[in-house]
Amino acid sequence: MTGERDLARLQRDMAPQMHSETFVYCSFADGKIPLGMSPICTFMEAEGTTVIVEKAQAERCAVAYVFEARLITLAVHSSLEAVGFLATLAASLAKANIPCNVVAAYHHDHLFVPTAKADEALSLLTALTVCAAIAPTSTGVGGFTNR
Repeated sequence: MTGERDLARLQRDMAPQMHSETFVYCSFADGKIPLGMSPICTFMEAEGTTVIVEKAQAERCAVAYVFEARLITLAVHSSLEAVGFLATLAASLAKANIPCNVVAAYHHDHLFVPTAKADEALSLLTALTVCAAIAPTSTGVGGFTNR
């Protein structure tokens, strides 16, 4: 398996980067995505196909949507088998009352946060990176010792 597993390194090297676009979630019961819509992510559920797409595309296609979000990509190449990294980040965001929807892709983790709280989320994640950079290397994310 490729990618980083060490929680301290993941947090130290996550280098969160916010994308400029606003993204939204749409659902299609018939599974058919409208022409002209290029989702950044799709997921097939029993109730229909969920897509995450730029808000401008959803509006151009006159498609109903929910959850206007900004995308924060964590630049560190995290292992799909890393344990606790995203849980720790989600817990930190939750303490700040910031919802977070995560897509774990092959190379990176991607966080969708409400547009109104995106700058705060980015600041919080950046602060976690700084804290990890000055913490002793034997201490992992959340103060737990890595073994």
